[in-house]
Amino acid sequence: MTTPQPAPDEGARTDARAVPPFAVVPGAQVEEVLRGREKAVVEVVEEAYRLHGAGRTVNPPSSFLRFPDRPSARIIALPASLGDETTEGRVDGLKWIAGFPANTAWGIPRASAVLILNDPVTGYPFACLEGSVISATRTAASAASAADRLSRGRPRPARLGFVGAGLIARYIHTYLTGTGWSFESVGVYDVSADSAAGLRARLERSGEAGHVTVHTGAEDLIRASDLIVFATVAGRPHVTEPSWFAHDPVVLHVSLRDLAPQVLLAATNIVDDVDHCLRADTSCDLTQRLTGNRDFVHGTLDDVLSGRVTVPPGRPVVFSPFGLGVLDLAVGRYVYDEVARSGDLRIIDDFFHETRRYG
Repeated sequence: MTTPQPAPDEGARTDARAVPPFAVVPGAQVEEVLRGREKAVVEVVEEAYRLHGAGRTVNPPSSFLRFPDRPSARIIALPASLGDETTEGRVDGLKWIAGFPANTAWGIPRASAVLILNDPVTGYPFACLEGSVISATRTAASAASAADRLSRGRPRPARLGFVGAGLIARYIHTYLTGTGWSFESVGVYDVSADSAAGLRARLERSGEAGHVTVHTGAEDLIRASDLIVFATVAGRPHVTEPSWFAHDPVVLHVSLRDLAPQVLLAATNIVDDVDHCLRADTSCDLTQRLTGNRDFVHGTLDDVLSGRVTVPPGRPVVFSPFGLGVLDLAVGRYVYDEVARSGDLRIIDDFFHETRRYG
């Protein structure tokens, strides 16, 4: 990957720096770059996890903008910096993502987002990318990586179950099948029968889902699945029985707030970042408050990737990813570089009006 503004050598003239050109990358270009490249994107995300685990990122806590008159809505800012002076393609930036659940009643997606990429030398933004596809993609790639790494050392799951039947569930299925998974059966459960039916139809059209069953409750789906994805908008735990997981499934707890503390205490728990995941009323946060410690967290996905942590067989394993801004930067940078290589960047020549300090 190339950097828009290369860092000058120590002692170089500061006036050699220039304002980088500013590009807009719309959703159609983002989707075109990412389509069919699931394995490559998983590698990009895993490398971002390794950089984060090595301390070569900056990933402050997310900031939540909430509204007294719209309590179900929120807009989240995820600032981040990926890499350092030794890292090719290092980048700073911000994801600005809105979640307005009422949108679905109007037939439009709940989430919308933009991703801003900043030049690490001048600080100038050099790109604005449509961010909802990038956000869903990095979430799905993270889930696919976790499914692979956490299922090693145990029978490979063949029965997939989705609790929550929205866009994220669809992306995760795409990334699982795109990285070599196949399933004998797929189960779907959603509190919205229309959503469950919609995901079932989508999976059946894909031709890669095996037998698809819509379940009438979470318990039936959980007991019938050995790889379970929680991708809901739940604000508090609604799954409270550890006995539902007695068959020791791999659980991708993407939506973070579905499982009661007693479920996590009966499982091996892997997170993406301990400090991030144990806040904001997540299931992990509630478990920390209940126990007064973090001993129930066994490690991070980077720990598993690097071999520092081995997931034991004989009990459920739960992956709870808070969703790191550095992953958005990694995927966004990948998209930007691919569009730039194609020669199709949409440059806004006069976006920055004042480009000389004294005019």
